[in-house]
Amino acid sequence: MKVTMLDLTEQYQGLRDEMLKALDDVMSKAHFILGDNVKKLEADVAKYSNVSNGIGVANGSDAIHIALQASGVGPGDEVICPSFTFFATAGAVARAGATPVFADIDPRTFNLDPASLEKAVTDKTKAVVVVHLYGQMADMDGINEVAKKHNLVVIEDAAQAIGSKYKGKTVGELGTAATYSFFPTKNLGAYGDAGMIVTDDAELAEKMRVIRVHGSKPKYHHHVLGYNSRLDELQAAILNVKFPHLDTWSKLRQEKANTYTQLLNEAVNNEVVTPFIEEHNHHVFHQYTIRVQRRDELQAFLKENGVATMIYYPKPLHLQPVFNELGYKEGDLPETEKACAEAISLPMYPELKQDQQVYVVKKIAEFYNK
Repeated sequence: MKVTMLDLTEQYQGLRDEMLKALDDVMSKAHFILGDNVKKLEADVAKYSNVSNGIGVANGSDAIHIALQASGVGPGDEVICPSFTFFATAGAVARAGATPVFADIDPRTFNLDPASLEKAVTDKTKAVVVVHLYGQMADMDGINEVAKKHNLVVIEDAAQAIGSKYKGKTVGELGTAATYSFFPTKNLGAYGDAGMIVTDDAELAEKMRVIRVHGSKPKYHHHVLGYNSRLDELQAAILNVKFPHLDTWSKLRQEKANTYTQLLNEAVNNEVVTPFIEEHNHHVFHQYTIRVQRRDELQAFLKENGVATMIYYPKPLHLQPVFNELGYKEGDLPETEKACAEAISLPMYPELKQDQQVYVVKKIAEFYNK
């Protein structure tokens, strides 16, 4: 049996007629930049996030950068973020001219540890970028307590967490702004690059809208240095077709996660640490990530048996060569480094079949029982 990490073909076939109609409508009207589809998606995603403003941008990386720039982050500032995350989180900080400062994670959730955040604060700290990794929100009470104490801007990097909740609050409600990625593999994915920022701060939102169009307002009049980062109208049309299905897909992901956890606990309970979910959290399982020993050997064995897996992330950001000048060394963030050696993500998408999950777990059990 072959089990891929993700298969978008079945999802497309179910939406094909509606998708083609939406794309034809855009092309027939020939309004390709910041048109009605973008406006509708911005309004719908903002409402979904329980905030008043959505700002469509070109991708999730730009979303973080624009959110930081609009919040006044720039040269001379420090921005704290986790090291256990995709490069875009810290890359956006550096692109804004600020210095990334890396903090450690809670080993249970893989998310930013408020205690490590507190230790990383200096008199230069301007903001914190909180990553809601794998689909589960971070400890926002603890993080916001630190942020309030030190007057920090809080940006939620929710690239993997649209629809997730923390104590009944959704992404976007608990920070200065939140950013989404609509990369094709995400829970709500476009058919190319796309992203969005959501915020309840109208003044901040207007700054973001100006930045995404070369810092121009009115047109051809530039008071800030912006750049070209607009959400494409065709991608917005695709996302508008998909958006009404998001909660159903999230529920299916949760069901697949429950199946994995039950099967793994029965078959290889002592060899695999299944995902920990805070009881007050609503986890949307962008990834189903386990912790194991002999991780790389397991991945090779599963590949030989037709099972795709991914390692998010094999090398922490604080040890990446591009950040060598920051002076971090191995051992500085032990929980992050341990996660990089143990974490592995299994196939996860709404259309994943139970017999595929049974096969994946069977092969994991074979590896540890051989």
